[in-house]
Amino acid sequence: MSGQSSRRTVLKGAALAGAAGLGVAACSTESKLGHAEVPTPTAPVSLGAPDEVPVGGAKLYREQRLVVSCPAEGQYKAFSAQCTHAGCVLDKVEENEGNCPCHGSRFDVTTGKALRGPATVPLPEVPVRVEGGRLVAGPEAAETPKA
Repeated sequence: MSGQSSRRTVLKGAALAGAAGLGVAACSTESKLGHAEVPTPTAPVSLGAPDEVPVGGAKLYREQRLVVSCPAEGQYKAFSAQCTHAGCVLDKVEENEGNCPCHGSRFDVTTGKALRGPATVPLPEVPVRVEGGRLVAGPEAAETPKA
């Protein structure tokens, strides 16, 4: 009986090790978009007045999952605020660095570049423009307004 009991113990241990391996794979640093199914807007998103984004700084639009920087007066760059490691939304921006609260990844919100892992892939850029006195981000924001 001890041989049969020992075999069951080995099989249970192998099954648990396999399950643990799946957990590690789910949090892999190889992920390009993490668990983010759609990390960028699929339609234009109105973000509010452009002057809410400080020149030389950035503003996090957490609800819209976007971060917008203003390198110079009237110039704007937008990126997804969804971490490229596990898909968590950035929780704050300090000194133009976005912080992921889930695993500590940090991003340069003026370029999207991953500064600290586990994320290694930059934040996806999102087209943004000023339209009717408001910042608009998303796929159609790259088009020039019709006169």
